[in-house]
Amino acid sequence: MKVLMVLTSHDELGDTGKKTGFWLEELAAPYYVFKDAGAEITLASPKGGKPPLDPKSNEPNFQTDTTRRFEADAEANAQLAATVRLDSVDQKDFDTVFYPGGHGPMWDLAEDQNSIRLIESFIAAGKKIALVCHAPGVLHRVTNPDGTPFVQGRYVTGFTNTEEEAVGLAKVVPFLVEDELISLGAVFSKVKDWGVHTVVDGQLITGQNPASSAEAAEALVAALKQTRPQFA
Repeated sequence: MKVLMVLTSHDELGDTGKKTGFWLEELAAPYYVFKDAGAEITLASPKGGKPPLDPKSNEPNFQTDTTRRFEADAEANAQLAATVRLDSVDQKDFDTVFYPGGHGPMWDLAEDQNSIRLIESFIAAGKKIALVCHAPGVLHRVTNPDGTPFVQGRYVTGFTNTEEEAVGLAKVVPFLVEDELISLGAVFSKVKDWGVHTVVDGQLITGQNPASSAEAAEALVAALKQTRPQFA
């Protein structure tokens, strides 16, 4: 099982002067779901090299067993320090792709042509894609072959309006994930703020927030095992 994980290279939180990036739990929890399932993991980002970590995601209140495991894992940290450039990857080399969130992807991956083409190539190849928290927002430029939005008519979830309001960034982000997906015709579902919620719709798997990242990864592994017996 070859899994590509795509991280942001963006570290500026709008014009607030604060830093952002990827959310640690949303990398660490899926990383170990995949690793413990025997997957070969490749980390990529638009600029390559070490992607920016949202400093808030490593504060004591947001640390988990998996983030601490990642922090202590020399091999994982070496991988993270040397992500491959997104424009160098080819979906043919992978069985699936997973996008962790954090606020960073809202600025770069949401508009990145390499990311858009990559996702569309996974879809065209009939492969599963999974995105969690803010990352479902990177689908907003992804289209079907006929030019319609990929998410149109699909069941999805992602970071909700009320969760964004709770962290005080509803007026900072380029768009609200929930509103944007609904405007594109997606069928958006959610549970209470910070609750665990994952939606599976054919090739597409989405998770609502950091707490949903492990479950989304587990759903992806289960889907791969179901459709590809060699992974079972």
